Amino acid sequence: MLDTTMIRQTDMPAEMQTLFRSYPRDEWPQHPGFKEKTKHWLSAHQMFRRLAKQLRTQTETLLDRNMDPREYAERLSYLGAQLVNNLHGHHTWEDRSYFPELSSADPRFDRGLEILEQDHIDMDRILDQFSHHANRTIKLITLDPSQALREADYVHQSAAKIEGFLNRHLSDEEELAVPIILHYRLRG
Repeated sequence: MLDTTMIRQTDMPAEMQTLFRSYPRDEWPQHPGFKEKTKHWLSAHQMFRRLAKQLRTQTETLLDRNMDPREYAERLSYLGAQLVNNLHGHHTWEDRSYFPELSSADPRFDRGLEILEQDHIDMDRILDQFSHHANRTIKLITLDPSQALREADYVHQSAAKIEGFLNRHLSDEEELAVPIILHYRLRG
């Protein structure tokens, strides 16, 4: 059964959007401070969104019995490992390097960075749940296919939770971090 840990539902505090109002998302690519490092960071976020969606939709395909379970197990193993391992590494880097750099540039936004760091802790719990159910599903596909489908339903729930969480968290993170980067010309 899935943990019912609630994902943050509240918006970032209004004061965290101070710079975002001056640097709206649609103007980022034209800003002279929008450098390759920031583009690379944002592309990693797009990859996470894409992987989470693929995991959810491929699990739906399995549950609808429109995918061979062994093929699904291979995809789940590969895509799941990509998502979990890369998210853990990405969040560790942000917490240890990226967020301290942003905080040094403008400590007014520390409250927002603390919210994002708590999101990382909450996401770790969700990723652990996902990994548990994904590993059980992969084993059960060989041992007991009928139980594998029941377990895959938990994978689906976890993947949907990850997808929703990432959509919320990554947008908030981008809208807090990129304006700081542009304003202070960081990461150039």
